Amino acid sequence: MIKSKRQFPDLPHFASLIEWKLPTLFRTRAKIARAITIDDLAKIAKRKVPKVVFDYVEGSALDEVSYSRSRQVFNQVEFTAHTLRDVSKIDPTIEIFGKKVDLPILFSPTGYTRFMHHVGEPAVAAVAQENNMIYSLSTMGTTSPSELAQQVPDVRRWFQLYVMQNREDSMSVIKQAKDSGFEALILTVDTPVSGIRVRDIKNGLTIPPRIRLSTVFAIAMKPVWWLNLFTTKKLEFAAFRGWNKSLVELAAAIFDPSTKFEDVKWLQSVWSGPIIVKGVQNLEDAKELAKMGISGIILSNHGGRQLEKGPVPLELLPLVVKEVGANVDIYIDGGVMSGQDAYAAVAMGAKAVFVGRAYLYGIMAGGERGVQKAVEILKRDFVNTMALTGARNITEVQQIGATLRSS
Repeated sequence: MIKSKRQFPDLPHFASLIEWKLPTLFRTRAKIARAITIDDLAKIAKRKVPKVVFDYVEGSALDEVSYSRSRQVFNQVEFTAHTLRDVSKIDPTIEIFGKKVDLPILFSPTGYTRFMHHVGEPAVAAVAQENNMIYSLSTMGTTSPSELAQQVPDVRRWFQLYVMQNREDSMSVIKQAKDSGFEALILTVDTPVSGIRVRDIKNGLTIPPRIRLSTVFAIAMKPVWWLNLFTTKKLEFAAFRGWNKSLVELAAAIFDPSTKFEDVKWLQSVWSGPIIVKGVQNLEDAKELAKMGISGIILSNHGGRQLEKGPVPLELLPLVVKEVGANVDIYIDGGVMSGQDAYAAVAMGAKAVFVGRAYLYGIMAGGERGVQKAVEILKRDFVNTMALTGARNITEVQQIGATLRSS
């Protein structure tokens, strides 16, 4: 029998293995720094903001099946690994509309961002600028196009538009976006009416939050969030200042159920730059839009927040890319929670992916610092997956590809 030879402990060597860390007053910063996944940021976020805020970000429509299916399909992805390749140099950059971006991951337009953290949309745009990414500002944002351009002048910025019932309102925000240097418009088309978002209804969500008896308890539980709300500028929709009703009432005023393909043609007549249509959920619509000469299509189920039990974008992606991908850029969003998810979509033909919840967890966790951490996590995962599959650039990612395993 082999026996280990005993010796006296090597105390200097033992001491060299000990990591001495002084206590920190900035516990949230330390937690963000230690976060490894987007889910880690979500856990931090849940402890930092009131339930109504977290539920707005995490929730979706009705029984939340659509979002669950989106996540499930990403879990069914199978990668192909090519070995014995020199992957010492990895290039994840792509060109979008003639300009290079550092990663095929774009910031989705999300409403009410100052609701999640008082720094709001400019903080997200600042991270996009720092990392050479594209930021998309929502019509239902808490920062206007001109305000964003003034605060983060060098970020590549796109503006998301709803065709409103009053076309003059639409023209007003389009003009402001054009005058403020936004290079592209994202037209959202999957909102003829608002989806039924059960969590928001149960929570009585309004912008700004109304003060009720239950609010007193909420303030006691999350005092920092409420202090920031009360000591920074008024929380309101930049495009609808003075509005003080529920989100359902706001949606009824904004979303136009009569919007049709002719409105896309109208938009082409008033906007000279690229137009990307978001919310496409079938091949027939994608073909029609491609014929109209639009610049991009975002296959999207609105993060599961509109039509419950609708199509899953990743499942639809290969067919749409095959039929119209030669003529129009195809993007997807919905359920992208890691760099591997983004890699999967690009490998299956997407030009790039849009992320929403992923960076909103970051901003709820720690403002701009949290958003930066989310980007670092996504980029690390994406580049790591490139190396492990043997892809040295985005062209090779799409050549190697990815498949969906049958459930």
